[in-house]
Amino acid sequence: MSDKRRLGKGLGALIPDAVSGSQETDRVDLDRIKANPFQPRKEFDEDRLKELAESIREHGVLQAVVLSPDGDDYILVAGERRCRAARMAGLRAVPAIVKHYSENKLLEIALVENLQREDLNPVEEARAYRQLMKDYNYTQEDLAKKIGKGRSSIANSIRLLALPAIVLDALNNGTITPGQARPLLSIEDTEKQKEAGRTIITYQLSAREAERLAARICNEGKNVNKKEQQEEKQDPLYDALQLEIQRKLGTKVRIKRAPPGGIIEIHYYGDEDFDMLVQKLLPEGLK
Repeated sequence: MSDKRRLGKGLGALIPDAVSGSQETDRVDLDRIKANPFQPRKEFDEDRLKELAESIREHGVLQAVVLSPDGDDYILVAGERRCRAARMAGLRAVPAIVKHYSENKLLEIALVENLQREDLNPVEEARAYRQLMKDYNYTQEDLAKKIGKGRSSIANSIRLLALPAIVLDALNNGTITPGQARPLLSIEDTEKQKEAGRTIITYQLSAREAERLAARICNEGKNVNKKEQQEEKQDPLYDALQLEIQRKLGTKVRIKRAPPGGIIEIHYYGDEDFDMLVQKLLPEGLK
């Protein structure tokens, strides 16, 4: 999907001249352009910026940035990637559309532009939705129409913010995806949620594996009798070993002691689970 199509009616309704190109543009020195203090995007992909800088060296800045006057200088309303790449390309000035915007409008445009261009990571995106709903009384339905996404997509995005910090950090830096993180929302116990998050991150469980892990944790103990629960709690060392083996295999494990020996139970919940366990236990296959 092209950038022009992504901009669509949402940003066009906010800054129509920037989309239609009906207003004449000026060239403004980059040194006079200040960052938008309401910019929701915090992370910028260095490789993609370099690619854009190469394109700008060859073709120039094809789409004007949008600025708002601020004394003798300007605040960047839309086009931060273009400005950053233009600096990398060695340009001293960029084409710009200059219009007066209120502080509230600066925030609204910055949020909507980034959302429509899909420039935000999952956490930044969720926080942008939440901020638009809080500051501008948008409903999820309003956002769906403005951004061009389904209402359920926006709802699922916002729900991610309920996850613990360790999971949000992993989403923020791209270690895991929303599909891997979302199953954790079904776990009510905060500590178990954190532990499951660490397992997903450490062993890079797929979204399906994460769903199975969350389901197992939610159902844990429902069919375990009191005698079995007591056996599992008898020795902290065995509890720690059991937990570590579960982390390693990504599935439920129980150690049952019956001195002088005992049993280690490894649970699986379908053919895919079984195949995953076989690959982990026998990485070189049968000999």
